[in-house]
Amino acid sequence: MTRNVKMARQQQSDVDELFDVKNNFYIGNYQQCINEAQKIKPISPEVAMERDVFLYRAYIAQRKFRVVLDEINSSSPQELRPLETLADYFANPEHRETIVANLNEAASSINSENYNFLIVAATIYYHEKNLESALRILRNAENLESLALTLQIYLKMDRLDLARKELKSMQEKDDDATLTQLAQAWVNISSGGDKLQDAYYIFQEMIDKYSSTSMLLNGQATCFIGQAKYEEAETALQESLDKDSNNPDTLINMIVLSQHMGKPPEVANRYLSQLKDSHLEHPFVKEYLQKEIEFHRLQQQYSLPA
Repeated sequence: MTRNVKMARQQQSDVDELFDVKNNFYIGNYQQCINEAQKIKPISPEVAMERDVFLYRAYIAQRKFRVVLDEINSSSPQELRPLETLADYFANPEHRETIVANLNEAASSINSENYNFLIVAATIYYHEKNLESALRILRNAENLESLALTLQIYLKMDRLDLARKELKSMQEKDDDATLTQLAQAWVNISSGGDKLQDAYYIFQEMIDKYSSTSMLLNGQATCFIGQAKYEEAETALQESLDKDSNNPDTLINMIVLSQHMGKPPEVANRYLSQLKDSHLEHPFVKEYLQKEIEFHRLQQQYSLPA
């Protein structure tokens, strides 16, 4: 075999067939992720399986849980089964206690190489606000997505120091990867100050290179709000609403922004009503409703008798 043929085959093997599929998923362009996944003709069963994993994860991200629950069952490949659990968790709140109990049992003996299970389990623990369990299940995972999820958990715990260490590990693995760049932006936002502008540029570069998505636009809006650039934030959020009128992050940011801009209370209330209507199980909504109940309880307790 000639040297040129060898090099050509090596380059072909180095090409990630699923780059566009994964990249669109990571930046929040879920429909394009699905479109790309359905066009691909994989060269191996392993690539086909990974394609299907991202396809179903994109459907879950779009809240199209029935697609996943209809297509994945007990006879499906082991690699896909965790995605049925994740879809069930989001689609059926009444199943969550049982799902978490099953996760706790399975997590004690899971192989750290079972990538899909680790991501699903950590995601569910994250939504359950059980951050310690989420970290525990990811502790031996070394792939880039597991590191990115670990970094997000540290930011949620206000441990910027540990998030920076995780970012360094990601940069050592692949500094140019989309996930690493996103992680850098998340750390910059949490750092505040001049780093907010650096984060904005990362989101803008991705928008220029790929496309604008609600995820990237919300990232920019967060940077603008942190810099008190409220009109710029509103422009970014309006564009995000045009793409997805029910995106929960956009609605929450609109609520916050309306208050910063001194808009009439009914403006924020409309976004809040929309959020309650479309995302009743969202942590922000659940916490708001709990505080609303507590406020009314205190109001009754301290109100003067008629």
